Amino acid sequence: MRNRETRVRGIAARAGGWSARHRWAAVGIWVLFVVLAMGLGSAAGRVDVKDSDQMGGETHTAARIVEEAGIDEPASESVLVQVKSGDLKAADAEFRAAVDAVVAAVEETGKVTGVTSPYDAKTISKDGRSALVQFDMRGEADTAGERVEPVLKAVEGVQKEHESLRIEEIGGASMMKTFDDAFGDDFKKAEYSAVPVALGILLVAFGALVAALVPVALAITAIVATMGLMGLVSHVQPMSETANSVMLLVGLAVGVDYCLFYLRREREERAAGRDAQTALRIAAATSGRAIVVSGVTVCVAMAGMLFTGIAEFEAMGLASLMVVAVAMVGSVTVLPALLSLLGERVEKGRVPFLRRRRPSGSASEGSRFWTAVLKRVLAKPLLAAVVAVGALLAVAAPALGMKTQNLTLDQEFGDSLPIVQTYNRVNEAFPGGSDPAEVVVKADDINAPEVRAALADFRERAIGSGASRGPVDITVHDQQNVALVYVPLVGGSDQDKAGESLDKLRDDVRPATLGKVDGVEAPITGQVAGNKDFNDQLVGSVLPVFAFVVVFAFLLMLLSFRSLTVALTSIVLNLLSVGAAYGILVAVFQHGWGASLVGAEGVGAIITWLPLFLFVILFGLSMDYHVFVVSRIREARLRGRSTRDAIQHGVVTTAGVVTSAAVIMVAVFAIFGTLSMQSMKQMGVGLAAAVLIDATIIRGVLLPAVMSLLGERNWYLPKWLHRLPDLTHDESPEAIASPERDGERGERGEPVGV
Repeated sequence: MRNRETRVRGIAARAGGWSARHRWAAVGIWVLFVVLAMGLGSAAGRVDVKDSDQMGGETHTAARIVEEAGIDEPASESVLVQVKSGDLKAADAEFRAAVDAVVAAVEETGKVTGVTSPYDAKTISKDGRSALVQFDMRGEADTAGERVEPVLKAVEGVQKEHESLRIEEIGGASMMKTFDDAFGDDFKKAEYSAVPVALGILLVAFGALVAALVPVALAITAIVATMGLMGLVSHVQPMSETANSVMLLVGLAVGVDYCLFYLRREREERAAGRDAQTALRIAAATSGRAIVVSGVTVCVAMAGMLFTGIAEFEAMGLASLMVVAVAMVGSVTVLPALLSLLGERVEKGRVPFLRRRRPSGSASEGSRFWTAVLKRVLAKPLLAAVVAVGALLAVAAPALGMKTQNLTLDQEFGDSLPIVQTYNRVNEAFPGGSDPAEVVVKADDINAPEVRAALADFRERAIGSGASRGPVDITVHDQQNVALVYVPLVGGSDQDKAGESLDKLRDDVRPATLGKVDGVEAPITGQVAGNKDFNDQLVGSVLPVFAFVVVFAFLLMLLSFRSLTVALTSIVLNLLSVGAAYGILVAVFQHGWGASLVGAEGVGAIITWLPLFLFVILFGLSMDYHVFVVSRIREARLRGRSTRDAIQHGVVTTAGVVTSAAVIMVAVFAIFGTLSMQSMKQMGVGLAAAVLIDATIIRGVLLPAVMSLLGERNWYLPKWLHRLPDLTHDESPEAIASPERDGERGERGEPVGV
């Protein structure tokens, strides 16, 4: 026994062997790690990304100036008073009475400050049929949504007394409350429902409750441990709620997948007649190694987000990287220990009507469906490859016209919320008034005559240039020597037109006014400016991120399989998968083709952050299947099978586990496609579609067709690359299994499909 185990190489094989021999120690160490990580993380607390770190460019500079000056900008609110029909105007007594009633009602709540009448602030529309009562919420802006309800009720009360007018409130606080009420529970339900969905699919896949619970339990403990680690790491790299949600999604997906790969191989070997100890050693050396290769590749892909320079992306990348690493370590350490402890009890809790089919000795019988598909693919591999590539390129074609932008309120939520209609009405009456540009002016002396003159000149030129129709408001903070200039942009909710207005302010108006005063900083921020700066920074980071992920993934595949061909084909196939996902996104959400089928609508654009996010996530996750399938093909080839037989053996015997893993991922991602926010629908549909394509067309058709065409060239490695480190650590089941049992079983000892 001792001599036989020394032949086993590779981290996964050694870790699995140690864990199986020291079962309670392995489980205890894992539990201690999870408890310590969570405890230390809770004690340290989590530091979240600051607003000043969210963006780059002028938006970042503006946020930094405001933060350093200690200026707490309150949550601003507006009440729209608008004539529904008829000839009533703002100057009429009935309209004035309604405005006065709104001013009195909101002041009586004691929750607001700085209430201004439209007759004083000149916030009356050009047609005289609309007016804005403006005020600020008391207290911190971040929590204003929790205090705005009495103000909303006061405005509703005034509305009931003036039926001929439309009286509606909108602003940062009211939108915060509306969205929290409408979608806060929506997100939580989606996150919480992901675990039961995964468990249900695993029950069908394994047919036993205990076997289904093991992957879910390990994934959950990996997520819990990572939550604690996020608290510790956040003191170096701030985290966020978005990063937490992405970590949960990725952690559940890879955690369940890795356990699924391992557990199915262990059960397969036992079904083939191996004893429990031998089956575990084989699973550790084969599936365990595939998990390590896949996990490291996914971590590299996630690390690509660290090159964006965007704090939110860096948080998501680091959180995802950590949960993948933790899930990978848990799968090759504590999982063998659990399986060793459970033994036959892993089959406890059999589900009625889901009896496990016993393999009958032939690997090709692992999956009847994929056996039939592979028979046709391998009979005419060139035709299969041409058809598959043609189909993928056709699906990807719409991506050539992809338009990205941060979605406006009506694009994000449609007409599902009344406040969206209010937002549109305010923008129609006061273009840009709901999302004005904000010029943060910092000077050595904000009250110096030349600075005051430049501010006045800026106000005049902003309107004279056509960038704004006014009113342009200026708030001066004397002690901090900072002035905040609010400029409603022409174009309003039309992002393209508003962007043109912003360019006029930045490129023409500012240089001719504030730019002529020495020592003055005047970065322009606001929603439109923030979107533009975010887009510019994201576009600038695309090439470094793509290059990093592709190059390092290629190197990892080259070292892990010692084949230049396998490394190149893996990159090309993954890029095809990502391209197809992009095409589906553009077709559904930009052009609206079939959008109703997924409960969405064509909004004319893809949210800015999604393409890069999808590339990183999908490139990483698709490696799960690729590494698992190619590892099985290579294992069969090294055991003497022809390349054609090895391909069929590898694809068919992994079909069950890949299908189960894909169904889980698709189901979990599809849950997020049911949310009301268009950005979440885009993310969920994009991820689900890509995984489905990857697990079927890519791994079931294109991969075997391409490998069949390449033949022995699949294993080509130039002589000048032979000096590369050898990370293959190939272990055949016969080298690991008991010699006497192998001698008895002969060919029966080969792995068979489940």
